[in-house]
Amino acid sequence: MRIRPCIDLHQGQVKQIIGGSLRDGDRSALRTNFTTERSAAEFARMYREDGLTGGHVIMLGSGNEAQARAALAADPGGWQIGGGINPENAGDWLEAGAAKVIVTSWLFVGECFSHDRLAAMAAAVGSERLVVDLSCRRRGQDYLVATRRWQQTTTLKVDARSLRELSACCGEFLIHGVDVEGCRSGIDETLVRLLGEACPTVVTYAGGVRSLADLEMIVELGRGRVDATVGSALDIFGGDLSYRAVVEFDRRRRQQLR
Repeated sequence: MRIRPCIDLHQGQVKQIIGGSLRDGDRSALRTNFTTERSAAEFARMYREDGLTGGHVIMLGSGNEAQARAALAADPGGWQIGGGINPENAGDWLEAGAAKVIVTSWLFVGECFSHDRLAAMAAAVGSERLVVDLSCRRRGQDYLVATRRWQQTTTLKVDARSLRELSACCGEFLIHGVDVEGCRSGIDETLVRLLGEACPTVVTYAGGVRSLADLEMIVELGRGRVDATVGSALDIFGGDLSYRAVVEFDRRRRQQLR
């Protein structure tokens, strides 16, 4: 398990937004935890200097391309890029310095997952450079993937079968627990346990982390196989959790794995 950094971009600024509150045509619904004038490139350089790599830059809507490109240029090969990615533009983002591209909504036609589209993405960039975002909401006993800025719940279940089948065409998964994302209310323990037991490839979990104890729980429930992202809880994003403490946590984990 390692810590993956994150940079979320909205309207050209680095922000932390509560999951699922970003909706087209309804600005009143948006709930923002943090906004800064610091550039995405500044955050990318800071993470690089502190040894946090393999994280994701997510473009939440239009107007974020310049900031995203600056972040990639600040640490070439150190970031994955997501937000509006498709076979036509994925190559450009890889050339701009992204290590991998993240795709989610484009893989769905309405509520249904398209295996043909997944194959097209894998053919365009190579499965090893493709990250499939399976961010999901809990519905009863199931976890269903949410797309279109997490506003549309699809028919695709996140379970052992889907993780196994989809892993054949991608290098890793990014999975937000949408119900707790940005809420700083604790992790979705059931989802982390599922990923630790069933995911056959590299996976990063995000959502609800508020303390070092939560990170320790991800190690335990995820059997050391599930990486983690921390966003709104960090003091660099206005939260109470020390960024330096998280960096030290990651360093200890890497030393233990040597």
